[in-house]
Amino acid sequence: MTKTVLPLPHPVLLPISDSDDTFPVRRIFCVGRNYAEHAREMGNDPDREPPFFFTKPADAAVRSGLTLPFPMATENLHHEAELVIAIGRGGAHIPADQATDYIWGYATGNDLTRRDMQAEAKSKRRPWDMAKGFDCSAIIGPLHPASEVGTMTHGAISATVDGDPRQSGDLSEMIWPSDQVIAFLSDLVTLAPGDLIMTGTPAGVGPIERGQTCEVHIQGLSPAIVSFD
Repeated sequence: MTKTVLPLPHPVLLPISDSDDTFPVRRIFCVGRNYAEHAREMGNDPDREPPFFFTKPADAAVRSGLTLPFPMATENLHHEAELVIAIGRGGAHIPADQATDYIWGYATGNDLTRRDMQAEAKSKRRPWDMAKGFDCSAIIGPLHPASEVGTMTHGAISATVDGDPRQSGDLSEMIWPSDQVIAFLSDLVTLAPGDLIMTGTPAGVGPIERGQTCEVHIQGLSPAIVSFD
């Protein structure tokens, strides 16, 4: 009988709203520049680019409400308020008009970014992996089943730091809405149950300092809240 030479990693499990059940995370995909004003504030033209994707490790996902150590190797940590899609059914080449059939539910998310590291990577034409995929870089609120909250095509999305408003927008402002994001992504990889898709952030991204608390809110969903030592 064969056996593993190391202990198996613990599964990454996220809470489900109003339930003792949990959602197992398989992979985390993120959409870049999916709100026009955010694309412009980052120096890009939102009218000329199809969606593009980057990833975070599954164990970058952490539940809302924790106080975390301030991330290593950065002095410019930024918040990015995002709608998170939780995939419940696998498939490839999914037509946009069938995409909602593959959605298990939704959550509020915060795509934390080491902005100084990202800026250096961009200037040298290097990958963003260490700017985006570091420890505890995806703060995810409790998941809500799509059967309870609908398709989440519109609704207010915002972020505050210590109560100070930073980001404010509406899900309807996405350049590529959720169904089209799923269709594009499923032409690149075969989606699987447990995958999460962070769908991009509106304008107003900015720094979180040591000792501060960031809250992300989306209408109809539980918040994603994180504090830093």
